[in-house]
Amino acid sequence: MNIAVIPARGGSKRIPRKNIKPFAGKPMIAYAIEAARSSGVCDTVVVSTDDDEIARIARGYGAELPFTRPPELADDHTPTVPVIAHAIETLRGLGWELDKVACIYPGVPLIDAGDIAGALDVLEAGGGAGYAFPVAEFPSAIQRALRREDTGRSAPYQPEHALTRTQDLEPAFYDAGQFYWAHADTWLAGGTIHLDAHTVVLPEWRVVDIDTPEDWDRAELAFDALRQRGADASR
Repeated sequence: MNIAVIPARGGSKRIPRKNIKPFAGKPMIAYAIEAARSSGVCDTVVVSTDDDEIARIARGYGAELPFTRPPELADDHTPTVPVIAHAIETLRGLGWELDKVACIYPGVPLIDAGDIAGALDVLEAGGGAGYAFPVAEFPSAIQRALRREDTGRSAPYQPEHALTRTQDLEPAFYDAGQFYWAHADTWLAGGTIHLDAHTVVLPEWRVVDIDTPEDWDRAELAFDALRQRGADASR
């Protein structure tokens, strides 16, 4: 079966209790759970957490919690791949037959169920890549990026492009930070996601990275704008 695993530890530092903090009327993690369940491609949604409150809330939104994440995989420095690999190994030990597994982050209020399904299509289409995940284009050309010295003066990171027209520069993309699909055995192999992946492009305005209170406020504004846009379109 194909499943989604949502890694949601309890020890968020910059935004305390971020994964279950209320966002537009729901705990933050609810958006990831609901998107996975409504995508039509996830047979079940599993939350990997070390936190009893997160577990209780996740169950209330339809997620399964067959195990508790161990403390050594719930600190500030644990990468994503070992957490998902642990979930796969534990579930297989419980008799689950797993094919493809999506890691969906818990702080993704703008996630779209259709993107989850579309990225799985990309993975299944083949091409040799181990993972599939969404990206967005940088709003400005990274080749024209500037560093700012202590004096306040600027200097280009790539002086050779200081006079190159923006339209003549290659577009660059960044990880949307929403989810990753891969076969279960790919997760267990422990490879680096960004070195072995196909990507799907999302519009930049539908991607938010919530690490600070300011990011949270910006995400709420984007969410409200999208909700209003949807209401207007349905009239």
